[in-house]
Amino acid sequence: MTDLIVHPHKQPLEDGNVLNITPESAGWQYVGFSVYRLEAGQTLRKQTGDNEVCLVLLTGQGHVKTNRASFNYIGRRMSVFEKIPPYSVYVPSNDCYEVEAVTALEIAVCEAPGRGTYDARLITPEQVGVETRGYGNLERQIHNILPEQEPADSLLVVEVFTPNGHWSSYPPHKHDQDNLPDESFLEETYYFRVEPDQGFAVQRVYTDDESLNETLIVKNGEAVLVSKGYHPVSAPPGYEVYYLNVMAGPTRTWKFHNDPAHAWIMKPPSER
Repeated sequence: MTDLIVHPHKQPLEDGNVLNITPESAGWQYVGFSVYRLEAGQTLRKQTGDNEVCLVLLTGQGHVKTNRASFNYIGRRMSVFEKIPPYSVYVPSNDCYEVEAVTALEIAVCEAPGRGTYDARLITPEQVGVETRGYGNLERQIHNILPEQEPADSLLVVEVFTPNGHWSSYPPHKHDQDNLPDESFLEETYYFRVEPDQGFAVQRVYTDDESLNETLIVKNGEAVLVSKGYHPVSAPPGYEVYYLNVMAGPTRTWKFHNDPAHAWIMKPPSER
């Protein structure tokens, strides 16, 4: 069994946690990721410590408070497959956050090292960059929640919707070399949701020399750890696939390298 897949708990823990990834559990340095499911009226309180945090309200509505800011009645989608951008809250290091669920609430906690450079802020759906990427059965919808153009110390956060029968994170690309300006080193987590939820996604993770060469069957609510290698995703016919990506590394920029064997796919037909 591969150790790249992180499975959710069978039942939420007392604080609502259903999935937890730390740098220690992942065997890396930068990215932490967790998911909480809160019942209406339930409250989650955490200190950020040395990390900055991006709270992504996956589904439901709630109130969020930090040491110096409060954001009430945020969140509007009841399913990620409504495909509308989420509400999110950025929280700097050496701060805290309190999330109170107004309705049943699923929230993703994205973490990476922070320096306290920026204040806590609300990221509204209108501030999320929405784009369609790819063509044909490579087409997918992107929600740029916390891209490198927006202020943060380390975190990069994005949602991707892959229609049934389509591919994403494709052509296969990697970002495992600290070799700027050509490529940046970024650890990455993929948090998957599948509709209908009995379905699955397929993700391959492999290196040029194939010393790492895994083909993963990923189920609803599971996460995948990508510390190196190319990592394309496929949505089987009949199943929509959503994933939330969290990336961080020594430099906050996304510079990727396509697998040379498959880079030709992006060329116009006249140049192939």
